[in-house]
Amino acid sequence: MRKHIFLCILIFGISLFAFAEEEDLLRIEASSGPKRLSGGQKGKIVLKLTLEEGIFISPEPSFIIEFIPCEELIIPKSLSTESDLEIDILEENGEDHLDLREAIEIPFTVRLMAKQGKHLLEGKIKYFACSKEEGW
Repeated sequence: MRKHIFLCILIFGISLFAFAEEEDLLRIEASSGPKRLSGGQKGKIVLKLTLEEGIFISPEPSFIIEFIPCEELIIPKSLSTESDLEIDILEENGEDHLDLREAIEIPFTVRLMAKQGKHLLEGKIKYFACSKEEGW
């Protein structure tokens, strides 16, 4: 009988720097697939980011996705910044911002000796939000 690994994604804790207000500047929807994997199989984490109207994410300082190490998964450390993830930088009205219209996909591999059952992957996204209308 094959052992299967179930992966649960915890919605990412968000570092808002100075913007921890009542409203959410950035909403993150996280999923993974396929839902069942055996040791050695590959999957991907899919992050869909939605920004509040009038907000954009600056490429400087770097947009960074960090994962807390999970013994059961191998996630490439080289896929953590916008350049590693091949996120395009757009220019609008003289301001550079990240093109977050497409979902971000991060590949992973289940370790060969991974324990059977559900596993939790936690992470956070560090970003610098800007609003031209509000002057920040």
